[in-house]
This record gives sequence, structure tokens and C-alpha cells, in this order.
Amino acid sequence: MAVPFLSSSLQLTPTSPILFTKLTPPIFHNQRSTTCTVPTKPRLRLLRRSAVAGTAVADQTEGGGEVLLNPEEEKRVEVADYDWTEEWYPLYLTKNVPDDAPLGLTVYDRQIVLYKDGEGTLRCYEDRCPHRLAKLSEGQLIDGRLECLYHGWQFEGEGKCVKIPQLPASAKIPKAACVKTYEVKDSQGVVWVWMSTKTPPNPEKLPWFENFARPGFFDISTTHELPYDHSILLENLMDPAHVPISHDRTDFTAKREDAQPLVFEVTERSNRGFAGTWGREKDGGKGSNLLRFDAPCVLQNNREFEGKDGVKNYFSGLFLCRPTGQGKSMLIVRFGVTKRSPLVSVLPQWFWHQNACKVFEQDMGFLSSQNEVLMKEKVPTKDLYLNLKSSDTWVAEYRKWMDKVGHGMPYHFGHRTISLPKVPPVVEHAPAGLIAALSASYPAKGGIGTMHAPNLANRYFRHIIHCRSCSNVIKSFELWKNILSATAVALTTLAILVVSRQWKAVLLGSAALCSAAAYACLRAINLNTNNFIRTHRRL
Repeated sequence: MAVPFLSSSLQLTPTSPILFTKLTPPIFHNQRSTTCTVPTKPRLRLLRRSAVAGTAVADQTEGGGEVLLNPEEEKRVEVADYDWTEEWYPLYLTKNVPDDAPLGLTVYDRQIVLYKDGEGTLRCYEDRCPHRLAKLSEGQLIDGRLECLYHGWQFEGEGKCVKIPQLPASAKIPKAACVKTYEVKDSQGVVWVWMSTKTPPNPEKLPWFENFARPGFFDISTTHELPYDHSILLENLMDPAHVPISHDRTDFTAKREDAQPLVFEVTERSNRGFAGTWGREKDGGKGSNLLRFDAPCVLQNNREFEGKDGVKNYFSGLFLCRPTGQGKSMLIVRFGVTKRSPLVSVLPQWFWHQNACKVFEQDMGFLSSQNEVLMKEKVPTKDLYLNLKSSDTWVAEYRKWMDKVGHGMPYHFGHRTISLPKVPPVVEHAPAGLIAALSASYPAKGGIGTMHAPNLANRYFRHIIHCRSCSNVIKSFELWKNILSATAVALTTLAILVVSRQWKAVLLGSAALCSAAAYACLRAINLNTNNFIRTHRRL
């Protein structure tokens, strides 16, 4: 399989700009079935590995044969020192950070606000005004200072309050009138935040991606907000096995008849993550794809390939994930290559962006339901998942890593351990009224009031508002649609008024062309804002 904007000779990795790898492992409930026997707890031990990295030992229990991953259960789970705040988290693509407004973001359940000051320097504060706890992200920028729109308090630099309109002229601003700050860094086009306010930032933990620093390296980057937990997002991004099925015919490469056994080899394990190779069994199990997961939530899939000219080229699929609260996550996706296909020069960037949205929508329903089941069952994944050696090795590795470090996270779902969220999720309410009601009635299409109802089932709010280029494209299409529609009406009116048949034909023909062009603009808008619906689900 080939990635469209890469060399045609490149075998598809599980990280393609069109084929995002996502996983919905089989979930079993302890219920009776008339067609199969569902094991009761305690059930299969799902990952079995010897001391030799990458050596899978076959499960011999409950008819598993040589198929299931089923590790020897240790008497106790290995635990590593870990503090989730002492990590760098990806916030936003630098090019998409607004120049004239604050940006409200979250990491787990911590709300922060990011903005550019008068000199263009990135600043990050706790998203809470010290006066009466109003969200600073709802405020505005005045002369490079962040102003709370509740009472007009203004902040700058390291969180210092520099203006309180209600304060008497002779009074000084209280020292306590300041906001908590977070360290941010702009690295390789991504803004990262260090979440600890007690431990100084560790520059060695700031990710650096070698391929993205290569001369001539070209990438397509998108941002997506998703309605499921970051651990579910990461585990399905690690899974190449579902791509032919879930994303069948999404582009020129994914075909369900290509679903096949895969071969995995774990080459590295540490308290910071794991790495390994994978390939197709029919290719002799040669691991030509290199996968690496690094704490807290960075996944990359790299591949080297040689062109016809004998020059070595490099491909990277990079997934930068950020937990944004229970049942929510944000993902920055970056696909890059040193040798790109001519196709990427022909098709506009917004086409690749909308296709990426389509891929997420193909998996969204069952990944969201997977999140619900994990919360409902309240047991580790070993009691729910039925992992296969030939498809789910990375998933099992990731959940075992969560066993090691999950105690240092606000909540986690590990292979053998689990800690449920202690704080209930914050529900963001949509606007009231007719528009919100109508939009909620049509979630599959992103809602009637596409621009009005903040809903993560809505493509506009999942991607468009986070992408400056797509927002500008939609505005341009809207403008041209209106201009062309008005022109078509004017030409039709003139055609009615003129007497000459020749002029009538010319004017009506021109009106038809304008109408067709206006319709094309409308279709482009719909392509960018309407959710994908599988054919068998369409009404």
C-alpha cells in the first residue's frame, strides 16, 4: 500500500495522512449468549511474554491455542516513579495560535489559557482570574495584556496584575492579584507546556524529532479534538490491523481484502515507553516499520526507503496526544516525508485535512462506546480485551506501561491495574434555543447549526476552529458562493428583460455557469464541515 503524497514505492505504515490507525478491541461482558460462551472473571491473562524482548508465548488456556497473547502473571505489578505534571504536553500547532485572542485549553482536568503578548511571546496562565474565578480565556487582549472581561483586570508577563479599573488611584495592586503561570516552548512548530509549577522544566524531556529537522522535510499537520479518552486514542493509533477493515476504500490503498496477520517485535522497554518493529506475515515478518511510544503521550511511526535514484528517503507519522479530561482528548497529527508524491501538489491542503477528519469519523462511534464500557465495567483491560498476537501486541504493551506509571496520573486504565477519575467530568453546555436543539438532533451530519453548537460530534468544532487554513478556506468559499449566487440572479433578471434572443442565451448561459460554480462552493463547504456517514447507516 502507498501513501498518496509519498513515493509510490513506499509501503503504507499505520500512520498515513489518510489512514489514521485506530483500534476497537473486542469487549466482552459477563452475560449469557446463545451463540458463544463468554468467559467469566477472572478470565484470560492477555499478554504473555518471556524475558526476551519481543518473544510471545502462546496461550494454552480456554482454547486459545497459538493465537492469544497471554503473559505469565507476575505476583505484583512493577511500579516506576512517575508524576504526570513533570512532563511536556503538546498544546497546539504554533501556526494556529491566534494573534489577537486568548486560547483556552486543558491538560487532564487543569484549565489553562495560551496567548501571544505584544511582542509575540507565548504566555500560558491558569485559566482563572484571581478576582472571582472567571475564565481568562473568555477575555481579550489589549496592548499585549490579557484582560478578564468580567471586571477588566489585566495581566502580563509572568502573571502579574497591572490594572484593576475599580481600584482607587491611591491604592496599590495587591501582590496576591496574580495568576499561576506555566512554562511553554515552541519546538519544531508545536507549542509544548510543562505542567509542574513546583519542579523546574526539564529540557531533556522536551521531544525532538530527527526527521522533522531534515532539510527539505515536508509535512501535513492537522489538529483534532476527539470525544474519547487519550489512552483509547493512543492504543488505536498503535494498531495497523484495523485499517483495511475500518477504513476500507477511504483512499487508494485501504482494502478490506488486505486484512492479514501481522508480525511484531518489541525491541525496547523502559519506564518512559517502548519501541519495536512490525510488518506483514506474508512478507516474511520483516519489520520495516519502526514504532516508538514515549511518555507521556507521543507516538511515532518511522520508515526509511530508497528511491529509484538510490537516495535514502525518510517518512514519519507523528501523533502528539493531549488528555483534555474524562472522555476527551486532543491530537496533533503530523505526516512528513523527504520525497513527496506530485499528487500533494495537485490537491489543496484542505482536501487532506477533511480526509483526516473522515478517518476519525469512521471510528468515532465504536471508540466512544469503548470509552463508555471501560468506565462502566471498572476493571482492567485484561478482563475485557481479547488480544491477538497477530494484531494487538502494541496495545498490550501500552496498557502494561500504564500499569507501571498509572499511579502517577489523575486516572488510568492499565492491563492489570485501574484508577478511576475522582473528579466528575465538566460538561460544556451548548447554547440554548432552537439552533442548539436542531443541531443536537442531527449529530451525524454535524448539526444544522454547524457554526453554532459546540459538540465534539461536530466536525467544525473538532477541527475547523483549530485550523487557521481551513477556517480561511471556508470563509472564502462562503464569500464566493454568495457572490456567484447574486451574480446568477442578476444575470437571470437581465435575461428576462432583454429582447434579443442572442443576448438571452448568453445571459442565461452565464447565469447557469455562475450557479454551477456557486453549487461547487457549497459542496466544498459541506465536504469540510459535514461528518462522514457510512453508507449502511444513511437514512
